[in-house]
Amino acid sequence: MILIADSGSTKVHWCLVTASGQSSDVFTDGINPLFQTTIAMQNSISNQLLPKIAPLLWAGTLTHIFFYGAGCTPEKKVFVQKALEAVFKKAQVFVASDMLGAARGLLGHQAGVACILGTGSGSCYYDGENIDWCVPSLGYILGDEGSAAVLGKRLVGDLLKNQLGDDLKEQFFAEYETSMADIIEKVYRQPFPNRFLAKLSKFCADHIEDQRIHDLVYDHFVQFIRRNLVQYKSKAPVGFVGSIAYYYKPILEEAMQAEGLPMGTILQDPIEGLKEYHKDVIVPTTE
Repeated sequence: MILIADSGSTKVHWCLVTASGQSSDVFTDGINPLFQTTIAMQNSISNQLLPKIAPLLWAGTLTHIFFYGAGCTPEKKVFVQKALEAVFKKAQVFVASDMLGAARGLLGHQAGVACILGTGSGSCYYDGENIDWCVPSLGYILGDEGSAAVLGKRLVGDLLKNQLGDDLKEQFFAEYETSMADIIEKVYRQPFPNRFLAKLSKFCADHIEDQRIHDLVYDHFVQFIRRNLVQYKSKAPVGFVGSIAYYYKPILEEAMQAEGLPMGTILQDPIEGLKEYHKDVIVPTTE
């Protein structure tokens, strides 16, 4: 059996796959070595993951773990590896970035451009095995075009600057039971403002039929394309994973077509593609 993980700061999607092709999905709180110690990650794995997969381990030995996560930079991924190895002592552990997970899940062994459009955003040129190079995402303050956090930031900024009309501004305040003062407090004085802004972006999905919101989201994707994707100069279809790409698919396709770039696969998360990518290492095993 193998265990595959797609991790963000909010949640981890784990998938246990047996030699017969059967799989089981479980979810735990997010794991991110930028914000957690090795001990904290180990405790999360022991207390949240193990109880959920223990009843499934009768099918054989867990031989490999493939963990793709946010914050798993070359310097930080070793801490995730140590946490996993402390819990699963017999398994071979591989840890890499969520960007590589997205690329492998979308493209398999084919070269091309892969993107993440979720709470944050990212893109890379993938050579069919590893990431060849990336345009830096830079986070929601300097970059992260196309992400939920930046969409929320753009939405709130336009509402508070009276760019979208009093009617939308009043609807927003009523639906989120918030105010300008409350938003300023959460963005500038409380932790994780990117998560807060990402949640506010849902207003766009709920009001996407309004032309003003449609145009805002469309321009949001155009900025991502122009500031990131055109630099790869690739003629291959561009693949996307993440909630923003998935739920705003028609507008993303519209922007890609207008900018002259071919659209590839759009997935909510890369797990299904990663199961296919790693299937060759699954062998029947017993204790």
